[in-house]
Amino acid sequence: MNMTSASSAPVAAIAQAALSAESARILVQPIYDALTASAPDLVRGRLEAATTSDWQNCATEHVCETRETAIERWSARIERVPDFRFVMREVLVSGNRIIVRGEAIGTPAVPFMGVSPSGRSFRLMTIDIHEIVDGKVHRTYHLEDWARALRQLRGEEAL
Repeated sequence: MNMTSASSAPVAAIAQAALSAESARILVQPIYDALTASAPDLVRGRLEAATTSDWQNCATEHVCETRETAIERWSARIERVPDFRFVMREVLVSGNRIIVRGEAIGTPAVPFMGVSPSGRSFRLMTIDIHEIVDGKVHRTYHLEDWARALRQLRGEEAL
């Protein structure tokens, strides 16, 4: 199977084979494309393509949001941090789980987490664990270092 581009790798075929790091990256890439989309309709289309209809996005063990709530929140981010981008630094596979160590980068254009915009950017590490069911992401657990981002935005810590 050719794994050189997302369009050439059918999701169902990836899901039935043992996941390599590259096929795992292709499977979850639409989620990060949704997270960094520049328009709300792109957020919706990309997230719906990559996740199950009952996908849960969990920030803690017991606090998860639905796909619809994530679409609304991620769409609202576009105005707050219009240059938001995400880089996958490492992708690991464990059974039906894909672990992504990533980096989120952005410069808020409006007040963000209580900090007025100053032209300063943030750069923070993220860890995501995506559970795959039938070729789609069924649940995501995520952890971000927002405390560091706030220190960067206030000028207390360099990027």
